[in-house]
Amino acid sequence: MKNHSGPIFDLHQHVLWGGRDIHGLIADFDAHGITEALLMTWQVGQFEQHTVEPEFFNSVQVQPDGTHAGLPLGDLLRAIELYPKRLHLGYCPHPLWPGAPQMLRSATEMYHVRLCGEWKFTMPLDDPRSLEVFKMAGDLGLAVLLHLDVPYLAGNPRLQRVWFGGDIESLERTVKACPRTTFIGHAPGFWREWDADAPARVEQYPEGPMTGEGRLQAMLRRYDNLVADISAKSGLIALSRDPAYTRRFLVEFQDKVVFGRDKYGGDHLAFLDGLDLPADVLAKLLWSNARRLLRLG
Repeated sequence: MKNHSGPIFDLHQHVLWGGRDIHGLIADFDAHGITEALLMTWQVGQFEQHTVEPEFFNSVQVQPDGTHAGLPLGDLLRAIELYPKRLHLGYCPHPLWPGAPQMLRSATEMYHVRLCGEWKFTMPLDDPRSLEVFKMAGDLGLAVLLHLDVPYLAGNPRLQRVWFGGDIESLERTVKACPRTTFIGHAPGFWREWDADAPARVEQYPEGPMTGEGRLQAMLRRYDNLVADISAKSGLIALSRDPAYTRRFLVEFQDKVVFGRDKYGGDHLAFLDGLDLPADVLAKLLWSNARRLLRLG
């Protein structure tokens, strides 16, 4: 990046997926200047098998009954053992597992979990079983990274085949119900609310010129325990709708936005570079905000 010569922390990353092994992930870090990263689980339940995309997932994790375990804790631990100075651990048990909050506590004590994530399950965010996990995360001092994909799109009464968490109202109820827990929002259901046109958009990933500020900005101003993760196609498409506005947004919320990719490559870095952000703002987005949220100093 032309505007940043310091360290870079990728807060949203996975391992043994997308056709690369552990060493391939590190090679991608080296190619794009990534200093450290957070790896996260995605524990796929039996009734969520339709959300697994075989071309992205580790074939080793196919179970004897034909189901897939997703991105389990064991894969992350093996990667961190190989690269302990560059990788940190995120873990979120499935809220429907018996004793899920206690599992989060146990894993944190045994394996030094730094964040509860990725929460990516086909159930409402504010389901009581999820709220119990989130409250435990708050007790442990862990932020929670949420994947939000709405169940319904405008003009379509049919339930989406793949959805996670609910809508912006579910997110707000969750943030209010767990004031001691910091939530990091991510994915299409989160970033569609970047623009005022969200309620009328039929696309999963709205594009085009912005019509005005959305509900997301209002929530970031209202709730101290809500943070935005710019990773994946969802974050990049949203921020690309109006780069001039995005620059103002990132300056205003410089303490409440974190850099992540949720993919390989340098697209997110190149976009941020093109905004010509102040050096101190860019350093927060790319490094210090993540380190603070993960309690790494």
